[in-house]
Amino acid sequence: MPALAAPLRLAMWSGPRNISTALMRSWGNRADTFVVDEPFYAYYLQATGADHPMASEIIAAGETDSGKIIAQLTGDPPHRARIFYQKQMTHHLLPALDRGWLGAVTNCFLIRDPREVIASYLKKNHEPTADDLGFPQQAAIFETVCAETGKTPPVIDARDVLENPERSLRLLCAAVGAEFSTAMLAWPPGPRPTDGIWARHWYGEVERTTGFHSPEPKEISIPARLYAVVEQCEKIYRHLHGYRLK
Repeated sequence: MPALAAPLRLAMWSGPRNISTALMRSWGNRADTFVVDEPFYAYYLQATGADHPMASEIIAAGETDSGKIIAQLTGDPPHRARIFYQKQMTHHLLPALDRGWLGAVTNCFLIRDPREVIASYLKKNHEPTADDLGFPQQAAIFETVCAETGKTPPVIDARDVLENPERSLRLLCAAVGAEFSTAMLAWPPGPRPTDGIWARHWYGEVERTTGFHSPEPKEISIPARLYAVVEQCEKIYRHLHGYRLK
């Protein structure tokens, strides 16, 4: 594959607990890629006042001016990287934000079975809503990108990535016009300078990883009080699942 004619700004949209940090590790292990971790997080916390762990620290350390964030995401990649990988949380893109800038990046979507998402999220938050999990926002961003570009953006499923990382990543790379690199399949354990300061609260498990691992079969039990949330999220998941790379 010939070299990219211009930098590839790759925005990967997912909700929390979607193997999004492991996928960031995968792309960040490429020699030609610079990654940014949830660039709208500080903006989101300041704008919403959401009660998140380390909120005041995240706001103090991060950029809260949405215009400056968008300029960074659509500008020249740091360190002259050929690929600028942007780990994006769907719920951080608040409705008040102009979405015209989405046309300046290559948008991709990482989805995961909501039962698995909720089971993981419950370890940190006992009362998640569909909006907390980012499913409605993911659907809205997906529809916006489809409408603006006239094309269906790449969608990858977390289970596909975990069960067959090389095949899934090859499909994704081909879809976005990047050459696949075997460096994406394994990485050193530990933290990264590019991790958000919230890593010490959320990234304990991923810091011990050295690659993707096929999930072990296990029974997932969801509290009855969250059945309505599961149902709402599953409708969105099934819709986006129909577009996944396969």
